[in-house]
Amino acid sequence: MSKSGQDGHGAPRRSSAEAWLDARLKRAATGDHDAFADVYDTLARPVKGLICRVLRDEAQAEEVTQDVMVEIWRTADRYRPELGAARAWVLALAHRRAVDRVRHAQASTAREQRSALLAEDRPFDEVAETVERHEDRRHVRHCLAALERHQRVPLVLAYYQGMTYLEVAACLATPAGTVKSRMRSGLRQLRKCLEGRS
Repeated sequence: MSKSGQDGHGAPRRSSAEAWLDARLKRAATGDHDAFADVYDTLARPVKGLICRVLRDEAQAEEVTQDVMVEIWRTADRYRPELGAARAWVLALAHRRAVDRVRHAQASTAREQRSALLAEDRPFDEVAETVERHEDRRHVRHCLAALERHQRVPLVLAYYQGMTYLEVAACLATPAGTVKSRMRSGLRQLRKCLEGRS
């Protein structure tokens, strides 16, 4: 007889929705792209909501959410159902990444403040260029977020994670030709969005 609240294997009992998500994450760990798409569709919004509450910045939350979802795809085999539900595992990972981003931003701000003290009289052009670079990054994140998921994910993997299109294809378990085509169409859409900036 099992203990109350546990199944016969020592894992906590789960609702049917939790059990379904656990099973989909375990399938994703085997490279099942459709299973990962289900995990993504189910958890991307709660992940982004959690990250947004920590970061209080929509654009950064979108970027960290993409990073977290890529990390889930790559590390799904580390999920242990006996230790907790898939949703809890993913949200714990998202929280850690959001806190990491806050710490990185705080360290970066401290470095910038020290640098500013050392270089009080920076030329106006240099300051304007720095502001422009920050605006450019923000605009790129906005345009990336506007892409369809099947275009955005390969581009994020290639440009933010440094993968070749063959590595992206392997990571997504998608034919290389399909990935290349999606990346090209994504880049075209991205260019249109970036050129449409006033």
